Amino acid sequence: MKVVPIVVAAAAVGCQIVYPLVSGSTRDAVTVAVVALLALASILHAALNRGVVWATILVVVTAGTGFASELVGTATGIPFGEYFYAQNRLGPSLFEVPVVVPLAWTAGFYPIWCAVTFVVGRLDTTQARATALRIVAVAVGMVGWDLYLDPQMVTDGQWTWTAGSVGLPGVPSIPLTNYLGWLVVATLMAAVMESLDRAVGRPRPSNDAVPIGLFLWTWLGSALAHAVFLDGPELRYSAVYGFVVMGVVGIPLLWNARLWWNARRASLTTPAD
Repeated sequence: MKVVPIVVAAAAVGCQIVYPLVSGSTRDAVTVAVVALLALASILHAALNRGVVWATILVVVTAGTGFASELVGTATGIPFGEYFYAQNRLGPSLFEVPVVVPLAWTAGFYPIWCAVTFVVGRLDTTQARATALRIVAVAVGMVGWDLYLDPQMVTDGQWTWTAGSVGLPGVPSIPLTNYLGWLVVATLMAAVMESLDRAVGRPRPSNDAVPIGLFLWTWLGSALAHAVFLDGPELRYSAVYGFVVMGVVGIPLLWNARLWWNARRASLTTPAD
């Protein structure tokens, strides 16, 4: 059973590789497949490694909070700014929000949560500080992921901001309020997950290779895709923004992974007494 998340994650990566090669309705179908497969890989891995209860909580907190924030956002412009979704492109919609969109919150959150957990777990600090650091780092990582996601989907016409506002240099079509909204919503998600994670009391698994691999693929692969393989002037800038902000998690992750690997290799090569 543990191989199933690997297969699903590989299928998601395969669809992402196909994405720049297709267009029109085929690209829309690939977009839905990517989100669904990434979310499924995350949910399956969570269920197998952290328990069904924990995985259920993950979906309720991320997809549930994400959907609620999208409903409020499209209706009021809070907290992301005034925007709307294209209809009949990403599958069926509920209250004009494509039903696949909440799954994107789950698909983005879980790999970042696991990457941050790996890094924070190797710090010599108090539980209170580790909790606060994990919440902040997950929220920042989510904003970094959105710095890839929103410019790519806006370029593809999947959703559009309607009110003129100040955006990042090179990415004027998305207001700065969107990223502030992401920071607020992601912080809320991370804080709730942190509380429920402690309440459920699930042990942290020793093997988060699948979600961490998805994190690294998203961080590095998206930067390459935006810089080279996808068309759109804003994407050249989002390649940099996403790389830098997700790098707040990604660089410590690579550094700690290197230290962990060196220590593990040393323990395997040290002769027993």
